[in-house]
Amino acid sequence: MLTRFIPLTAAVGVLLALVFYSKWNPDPPRVSGMIEADEIRLGSRVGGRIAMVHVQEGQEVAAGDVLVEFEPYDLLEREKELELSLAVRQSQYQQTLAGFRDEEIAQAKAKFDQLQARLDLLVAGPRPQEIEAARGRQALAEAEKRLATQGYERLSKLAGSNATSQQEMDAAREALEAASANLVVRQQELELLLAGTREEELRGAAASVEEARQAWQLMQRGYRQEEIEQAKASRDAAEAALQAIRRQKEELRVKSPIDGRIEALDLQPGDMVAPGAPVLSMLDRNELWVRSYVPQTRVVNVGQRLRLSIDSHPDRTFEGVVTFVARQAEFTPSNVQTPEERSKQVFRIKVGIDDQDDLLRPGMIVDVWLDELGANR
Repeated sequence: MLTRFIPLTAAVGVLLALVFYSKWNPDPPRVSGMIEADEIRLGSRVGGRIAMVHVQEGQEVAAGDVLVEFEPYDLLEREKELELSLAVRQSQYQQTLAGFRDEEIAQAKAKFDQLQARLDLLVAGPRPQEIEAARGRQALAEAEKRLATQGYERLSKLAGSNATSQQEMDAAREALEAASANLVVRQQELELLLAGTREEELRGAAASVEEARQAWQLMQRGYRQEEIEQAKASRDAAEAALQAIRRQKEELRVKSPIDGRIEALDLQPGDMVAPGAPVLSMLDRNELWVRSYVPQTRVVNVGQRLRLSIDSHPDRTFEGVVTFVARQAEFTPSNVQTPEERSKQVFRIKVGIDDQDDLLRPGMIVDVWLDELGANR
């Protein structure tokens, strides 16, 4: 009987010891949470019709991989048009910057010299030889008129005795009138030469000379700085428009910004997508974190390092850093369990995970131990 009582007494003693040990050394407080990853919703600022889809849901992609391509529509034609426009603006800017060619300056100088010579000619007036020639032409016209007058008078006397015909009288009369008109013309020519150049002609010729001189000097000086700046601004505007089109072309290919996994994708070639609308979403597995809720009786600070444990890796302990603590308390969500009473309010926290071995996945349930990590080392 005594032999049976001794083992029973020993077992009761061990149980009591374990109870006292658990009372004096309770497990550290912990809360549960779920591993989450940042979701990136990708789209295009231009939108349009889907041309190709290169990925599927759940597929792992690397940064820079092309995920979806849009049809270019008229972007290629507009890009070509703007390239030609930029070439024209660049040529105009270079022409303005270089100034006028030597041949153009020489042409302007020749025109100035030509007009200056004409002005000098007008100022000098007719030469004496021209005046003498005009007087000689006037004298000749006077002689021709006298001869025509004598012939007409002689035929007039003969006409009284019917010794000449009417036809001869008409010819003599026309010859007299022509000689008289020719004499008037020669007299006017001589008077014009004697009067010299009119003042109005001199002023007009001087104005033409001044205009040609200013044009020549303008070509020598080249374009004004304001004109060069205007040509440059026009060139820069064309270049900016071309860059905008090329940026739109880049938006035709939706690329992955990070290494991650495609989370949601519901597209087929030919689908229409509005500009700015997301076409797929992906998870950033390089930035895992735990969303959890801490009772208000526990104090957790940003930057505090905590232990993490997960059922799928019971032999491993992970580390995390508190990156966020809510400023305002809230009621405990129904899917979160804590050792404290559920009616108490909690603070939402985010704990960044250090998972260098790539063992954790979004959606896993994690225990977050609220004791300071350094206290367990």
